[in-house]
Amino acid sequence: METPPQQVVKKKETRGRKPKPKDEKKEEQQHAKALKEGRKTQQQHQQQQQQPSVDEKYTQWKSLVPVLYDWLANHNLVWPSLSCRWGPQLEQATYKNRQRLYLSEQTDGSVPNTLVIANCEVVKPRVAAAEHISQFNEEARSPFVKKYKTIIHPGEVNRIRELPQNSKIVATHTDSPDVLVWDVENQPNRHAVLGATNSRPDLILTGHQDNAEFALAMCPTEPYVLSGGKDKTVVLWSIEDHITSAASGGSIIKPNSKSGEGNDKTVDGPSVGPRGIYCGHDDTVEDVTFCPSSAQEFCSVGDDSCLILWDARVGSSPVVKVEKAHDADLHCVDWNPHDNNLILTGSADNSVRLFDRRNLTSNGVGSPIHKFEGHKAAVLCVQWSPDKSSVFGSSAEDGLLNIWDYEKVGIKIERAGKSISSPPGLFFQHAGHRDKVVDFHWNAYDPWTIVSVSDDCESTGGGGTLQIWRMSDLIYRPENEVLAELEKFKSHVVACAAKTEK
Repeated sequence: METPPQQVVKKKETRGRKPKPKDEKKEEQQHAKALKEGRKTQQQHQQQQQQPSVDEKYTQWKSLVPVLYDWLANHNLVWPSLSCRWGPQLEQATYKNRQRLYLSEQTDGSVPNTLVIANCEVVKPRVAAAEHISQFNEEARSPFVKKYKTIIHPGEVNRIRELPQNSKIVATHTDSPDVLVWDVENQPNRHAVLGATNSRPDLILTGHQDNAEFALAMCPTEPYVLSGGKDKTVVLWSIEDHITSAASGGSIIKPNSKSGEGNDKTVDGPSVGPRGIYCGHDDTVEDVTFCPSSAQEFCSVGDDSCLILWDARVGSSPVVKVEKAHDADLHCVDWNPHDNNLILTGSADNSVRLFDRRNLTSNGVGSPIHKFEGHKAAVLCVQWSPDKSSVFGSSAEDGLLNIWDYEKVGIKIERAGKSISSPPGLFFQHAGHRDKVVDFHWNAYDPWTIVSVSDDCESTGGGGTLQIWRMSDLIYRPENEVLAELEKFKSHVVACAAKTEK
């Protein structure tokens, strides 16, 4: 019999993106650089002292919520979640829709790590009263988010991805070489107490030779799964043979075993070997994504500062390898679902870059169409909007989630005769999180609706914040439409005022 882990477990120094092992030579170089730039750092520190604090910025943001947002829900998390994803829509009602939401609980070991399935009430556009959406308590749970089911996960959940053809099936990454696949509707609900056995995954995808912690994607066109890891490889699987047809509910076939409890994740868990293993990176692969129109084409980014495009039909070597796609490690990548030529990348150099796959390099190094520079810390997540082909979001360790429109690059914005000096393309900044925004996801069912999650260990000493929000449509709709509506509203106000005066 296994001895249960001790009650008191020292919390990890960092939650979120894992720290890389120390490199002594690098450290010496960095130390020398630090001494050289000592004076510069001191000046920057003095400037920072003059800038508003996190709390002051947050207070300012909260005061603007009724103006900037159509709807916002704030949900306090006891344990941080490193990932957040929308699941299937369950029902539509007059004023709100009900939808599944996938989260996790990254604990300190005093209770098990979990994969959480929640039900979320998504309020429809132009329903919520402006004064209500800003009246929330940061320490409270939101009435719009209710925990529905808990799965006890073998190890912490670093990443969650749903199968687009059937979002009841999700894959997770933990600190192991395997990818775990879960049929969340058929998994039993578990009570997460110390010493409880792990839930048993419905499928285990094997093929990595070292831990695969973050890079994970599911294909929009076929039931394929893609992963990247510390072994510097990208691995592709097909789970087609393990999924029943969508007509019969689309659940995972479980030969000789039942979903449920097991002392070990491999007990009776059917495993699937890789369809292909792709080698070309020189360091950890941090993120992967499929081409939206092809299960055979995909791309990956890594700590070697490279963006690599692959084609499974051609072989296991890169089709195109973009050296120095950024000036530091790459953390994230996304392929435009509306335009197969456009690929976004985010990096530890604080920038987001837009690449055209027809013209990826110049003189042997990465040649982006545009560099989006509006973050003050490492970019952790990028994602294209499903609602408008030129719009995307980026979240970072600076606590901001920026919304960009590349069609706005080069357009000068003027207000009352003064030009506004915001980064080109940036048109909305969600500043509701007070610590690093580790993940976010656009809602495919409710336009312009986003779920985002922050790991608050730096600012509040633990836990996390989940926010579900939708900016006011006056911000993104065509200007002439908005002005016409405001003019109509103005004449209505004037008419009402005239009546009250009589």
